[in-house]
Amino acid sequence: MTTATRESLPKFVGTEMKTTDWLTIGQQQIDLFAEATRDHQFIHVDPESAAKTPFGSTIAHGFLSLSMLSYFAETFGIAVEGAYMGINYGFDKVRFIAPVKVNSRIRAHARLASCEEKTPGQFMLKFDVTIEIEGEEKPALKAEWLTMQMVA
Repeated sequence: MTTATRESLPKFVGTEMKTTDWLTIGQQQIDLFAEATRDHQFIHVDPESAAKTPFGSTIAHGFLSLSMLSYFAETFGIAVEGAYMGINYGFDKVRFIAPVKVNSRIRAHARLASCEEKTPGQFMLKFDVTIEIEGEEKPALKAEWLTMQMVA
């Protein structure tokens, strides 16, 4: 994670952040996500039935791939010096482009698109993020992610 001062934060706008390491999405993780979200659609949790689809295997939930941004942000994120709390503020846009097949490896590429001090000590950061699937032409998803950092 990159560290920035209040004053230097605007200089990072437009910067391509550090690409994350690869992460394998296995069936156990997909099954646990299905359990947590109660989304047990066969394409996610039934390898035998999923093998008969055009995907040829189970696939991760789109929201599972999206939720990995929290993990990936440990690499590509920016911490403002003096921040005592960071929160997920939401998304301006999310597009699920290609399925993540079981045992695929994914990683994130991010660019800081904007930063704004909304009120004194509250910085909103917008990241343009792409989650790449190893060996695939199309990414799993693209998102415009908003985070807020509270700085003392």
